Amino acid sequence: MKSRLYFDLFYPLVEEKEPKRAVVLMGPRRVGKTVMMYHTIGKLLVEKVVDRSRICFINIENPLYFNMGLEELFALARSASGFDNPSGYYVFFDEIQYLTNWEIHLKVLVDSYPNTKFIVSGSAAAALKLKSSESGAGRFTDFLLPPLTFHEYIHLKELNYLISETNIVWRGKQSPWITTNNIQELNKHFIDYINYGGYPEVIFSEKIQSNVGRYIKSDIIDKVLLRDLPSLYGIANVQELNTFFTTLVYYCGNEVSLESLSTTSGVNKLTLKKYLEYLEAAFLIKSISKIDDCARKFKRQTNYKVYLTNPSLRSALFSPLSATDDAFPHMVETAIFAQWMHRIYFTPWYARWKDGEVDLVGLDDKKLKPLWAVEIKWSNRPFENPYDELKSLLYFCGKNNLKNAIVTTIDKEGLKLINGVEIMFVPSSIYTYIVGYRSIENKKAGIF
Repeated sequence: MKSRLYFDLFYPLVEEKEPKRAVVLMGPRRVGKTVMMYHTIGKLLVEKVVDRSRICFINIENPLYFNMGLEELFALARSASGFDNPSGYYVFFDEIQYLTNWEIHLKVLVDSYPNTKFIVSGSAAAALKLKSSESGAGRFTDFLLPPLTFHEYIHLKELNYLISETNIVWRGKQSPWITTNNIQELNKHFIDYINYGGYPEVIFSEKIQSNVGRYIKSDIIDKVLLRDLPSLYGIANVQELNTFFTTLVYYCGNEVSLESLSTTSGVNKLTLKKYLEYLEAAFLIKSISKIDDCARKFKRQTNYKVYLTNPSLRSALFSPLSATDDAFPHMVETAIFAQWMHRIYFTPWYARWKDGEVDLVGLDDKKLKPLWAVEIKWSNRPFENPYDELKSLLYFCGKNNLKNAIVTTIDKEGLKLINGVEIMFVPSSIYTYIVGYRSIENKKAGIF
């Protein structure tokens, strides 16, 4: 399989000459963590960084290893290789979360073998990050491998000929921008990305796409809900969790509250709150918090928007969508939020008040003021009739002294000055590509 763009960011962490830190590769199932490890091993061998006998790959998911500690496994690997001296080894542990208290075992290994490089992967991304930050401070380097961005999808499918770099005048200065020479074809691939695009294995297989529900549901969703989460958190009522997740998928992109979810599902709010935490830990969903029309945060968040970490999860549970389906605009919104989720250092907000809403707001954490606002539409009506279609956005911008905003469309683009606010209209597919592209560029610049 072709390498992901993330590989160029991951490999230097493994190869760095100071091996006193373990690398923890996190991410949901089937996004390519094991393949990333294979590529890393391949490059270590090609560049002759280390003797091949000092590279170990161990899959912790193998039941034979369930009752064995990491140090015991490392000792067996050294015995098999014939080099008892632990210095200079590169040791890869795949699916580390199946080992109880793995973070304590790994911390001990890093302390005991300072000249050995340990690389581990695990599927419950947020849970792993939490544990690694608590127990491995200063010893672990976390690396998140999320589902594919639309930018990666275009790259892997070798569709870069559809993308063009340009410059626009934005906020009073020349700024780099991205456009397309064929918006109809790009939108066609954007629809495919929404239905199938989160997982590398799916985008290259027409066979899997013909029955995407069976592949993603059985091999990703069910394994997380029926095995990973129960084993990690001791969940007793797996069916209840499964039903709750299906409800969230159906209402993806809509505002929900614990009160309404509890009434709908018959499950108490405390349990539902835990389920939300578990599903985020497994990197299946992301909840977004609300601000009001003055960009003020609520002291007690009772309402949220919940998004899937990639929209193809909905296709797996229900069916693939066409561009005219009623649910498709919510999946466009989900696809755009999925790109922002790659920026683990930043989480957007949404604004909602009695008479209006803005889909996406960036806040300055220090000044608690909005930096920008985006209205996500899968329609050309806002471009053609902005005064009627963008009342909430224009109101929010005026109240918070925002002079610029972005509105996504189906295929219209251009700048318009409306009520003193400069509105940039950009096709949703282009905006999705840009956010994913800049997420990776930021990581290259060291902004994680």
